[in-house]
Amino acid sequence: MRKIVVLSMITLDGVIQAPGGPKEDTSGGFKYGGWVAPYGDKLYNKVVQQEMKPADYLLGRTTFEIWAPYWPEHGDVWPAVNEGTKYVFSKSMKKSDPLIAGWKNSAVIKNLAAIKKLKNSNGLDLHVWGSSGLVQLLLKNDLVDELRLKIHPLTLGKGKKLFDKGTIPAAFTLAKSMVTTTGVIIVHYQRAGKVKTGAIGS
Repeated sequence: MRKIVVLSMITLDGVIQAPGGPKEDTSGGFKYGGWVAPYGDKLYNKVVQQEMKPADYLLGRTTFEIWAPYWPEHGDVWPAVNEGTKYVFSKSMKKSDPLIAGWKNSAVIKNLAAIKKLKNSNGLDLHVWGSSGLVQLLLKNDLVDELRLKIHPLTLGKGKKLFDKGTIPAAFTLAKSMVTTTGVIIVHYQRAGKVKTGAIGS
């Protein structure tokens, strides 16, 4: 069985849209693309390099459409993303789509059952980058094994969010935490059963 690992650059108010650049994803009138740029340091860069090690990838359609023209031309930066298998979750894309055919090791999966089958197969862990709608589907169906978050010290007020409608009650345990010199909190959480409640001080 593979793990499904969600890797997100996130703001204090939960926004994950277009962290990498102004033109990355302007849907919904989003004006703050590239908001992670001021927050890099040696630790941040080291963590990102570790996250770019070999994996397979489970991506939403929009993220795939952003990545497919870009990463084949920048294989020197992230060779693993070109070599790994990219599974794009889309009901409209087909195997013959130019973006699917044009980026090697790309495939389409169309429903939740296919994601569950993929998770239960043998192979590398499945890394989910961006893909806010897909992440919400995974959280709703309790399919996320790990959250690897880089929490940035800013709020944006609007934009696509990591946690939105459908997120189920779920407990996670802290596996790793770091703080960069620019105030980014880097945390790795692992799924840890049901939510426990109680009265403070009792």
